[in-house]
Amino acid sequence: MKLRGIPVVVRSNNDGNAVSRSNEAKAIGVPMGEPWFKLENLVKSHGLVGLSSNYELYADMSNRVVEIIRDYAPRIEQYSIDECFLDLTGVQGDLEERIRKLRKHIKKWTNLPVCGGTASTKTLAKLANRIAKKNPQYDGVCDFTKMTEGEVDAILAGMEVGDVWGIGKRITARLVDLGITTALQLKNADHEYIRQQFSVTVEKTVRELNSVPCIEFEEVAPAKKQIVSSRSFGNTVQDIDSLREAVTTFVTNARIKLRAQESFASTITVFIQSNPFSTDPQFKKPPLTVAMPAPTDNYLDLVKVALYALNKLYEPGFRYKKAGIMLDGIVPKEGQQLDIFGFQPCDDVAARLASAIDAVNGRWGKFALVSGGMLTRPSVGKKWQMRQDNLSPRYTTDWKGIVKAS
Repeated sequence: MKLRGIPVVVRSNNDGNAVSRSNEAKAIGVPMGEPWFKLENLVKSHGLVGLSSNYELYADMSNRVVEIIRDYAPRIEQYSIDECFLDLTGVQGDLEERIRKLRKHIKKWTNLPVCGGTASTKTLAKLANRIAKKNPQYDGVCDFTKMTEGEVDAILAGMEVGDVWGIGKRITARLVDLGITTALQLKNADHEYIRQQFSVTVEKTVRELNSVPCIEFEEVAPAKKQIVSSRSFGNTVQDIDSLREAVTTFVTNARIKLRAQESFASTITVFIQSNPFSTDPQFKKPPLTVAMPAPTDNYLDLVKVALYALNKLYEPGFRYKKAGIMLDGIVPKEGQQLDIFGFQPCDDVAARLASAIDAVNGRWGKFALVSGGMLTRPSVGKKWQMRQDNLSPRYTTDWKGIVKAS
């Protein structure tokens, strides 16, 4: 509440750049992606506040919003951390009023402002949401289903083609070369011609603009084919112990996602990098990929293989700025085929250990029970951890951050 009306930006990892801006920050000319050190003059002149990224808080608040939304729609698709599609097919009553009621409910229970757009397809709904967000006269909700086709076309005529969901910068440039500069012109383009010039995906976008549903509704997100966990360090590190701790942490995070989608990984890739913008000697070894004997989600095996790869990569004398791991060759957990030597991807003891780890961490926090490689050595310290010099309290996930009544 104390930041309401004040220009605020959220900074990227290690507090580097402005990656999210309040309307007040935009009004004083803060560009997207601007390095924080270039904005320090605005701190003095306009009271600009730069907050560190607070991913734990964001995820928790996102989950709370999704739980509220579930009471308003029979089916939902969580598209991203701050966006959901609602399938309101068969829902009785005024859809606009339903969304307005949902909006008030979210505001009351989480104090988060949201906007909503309703339409016959996902692409049109995204545009309706954009209109609701950018135009105060809609008071946060734009319902294309209440408008005539001519009224919707008039709105599309005032929107740039690059504003359409799925139309990126490269496609926008090509469309402009073809004389298609607005969302309405894209809607009116010949389907076959668009498919010949671009792809079936862009053709689907054109059909969706014409109220023909082509993009499927996904209640359950498809399992990821790759899982990456990496981070740029808050400070450069030189010792192998810091790198081991970082890599073990990344494996822990990646394995949580692997288990959540009930999958096994066939390979694990490890990489470490020096700072490419530094004048220090550059570390140039390529990432190292190691194949598991068989697909697995065994925590200790994944950590062991990752640290083996790290030891092969590491060379003393370099200042390392980033590290990461990637789980690949991901397959469903069920129906695994044994290899020719009868290797069990996860025996009974390992399976029970994995379940025990999940149960403990599910109750006490995801890092309550971890590999010893994640434990900080007093002589080392967590030099590699992300810099967050101006982190807001974790109001909903940390007792130390809980709001106190005075």
